Amino acid sequence: MKIVTDCAADMQASEIEELDITEAPLFIQFPEGEVNAKNISADDFYNRLEAMRPAIPTTAQPSSGLFEELYRKLAETSKDIFSVHISSGLSGTINSAQVGGEQAKDAANVSFWDTMTLSGGERFQVLAAALGQKAGWTMDKIQERMAEIRANTEVIYTLETLEYLARGGRIGRVQALMGSLLKLKPIINVSHEDGKYSTIGKARTIPSALETLTSHVLNTYGKTPLWVTILHGRFQQGADMLSEMVEERLTVAKMEVNRISPVLGVHTGPGIVGLAAVPMKLMEDLI
Repeated sequence: MKIVTDCAADMQASEIEELDITEAPLFIQFPEGEVNAKNISADDFYNRLEAMRPAIPTTAQPSSGLFEELYRKLAETSKDIFSVHISSGLSGTINSAQVGGEQAKDAANVSFWDTMTLSGGERFQVLAAALGQKAGWTMDKIQERMAEIRANTEVIYTLETLEYLARGGRIGRVQALMGSLLKLKPIINVSHEDGKYSTIGKARTIPSALETLTSHVLNTYGKTPLWVTILHGRFQQGADMLSEMVEERLTVAKMEVNRISPVLGVHTGPGIVGLAAVPMKLMEDLI
């Protein structure tokens, strides 16, 4: 069975290679042309983003035709394909994938999975699919574990500025104006109910926002040992600050610091910092 995902999962290049995962591209449209998000480094992307101010690039999900072509090519090696994607509450990617799968059904047998999240949270589910398959698990067992991970993963972040969300039309201008006047930092998570963003708090400073974020994660998991992925755009200082708080206050079984996909960075700007967390017991028998 072949595993397919999208680059919103923030997979590491080494994982994609070692676990033979196929990544469907997401595209960023700059005035000078379209770029495949995985072909641009985070630093190059943020340089271009800042150079464009006050304009903003747009993003485009893969077309159903691209998915059809991808599935047909993979079906030459394996007819069974498992396509695991960014939340349907945040992107139409899985809809494109399903249409592409329907178009390719004479050649490929594609199953789909809505992770109901993105970034590090999506990555945990993709890893479970790929590692479960490598361990010889049945599809039922893999999906059962992925459902547990989906229900118990927290993806939460804060932003240095509301400017990029406002430029992209993601929040009302009045709210953005008030936010910039008050220098508010929203604390946003991905809701388990509908896989959409939900604002769970606001703070005046980044340290205060990160304290609130860490407290939310502590209230969610208590002393449960966690795999924590610290995530940031181009905000190493924020990532370092959050790493310290997490190590002090949470029970950390495994921690890493990764960069966020430019596809998410389009809407947030470089000053995004947050984390994805999952109970280690849901991953430890796979790694």
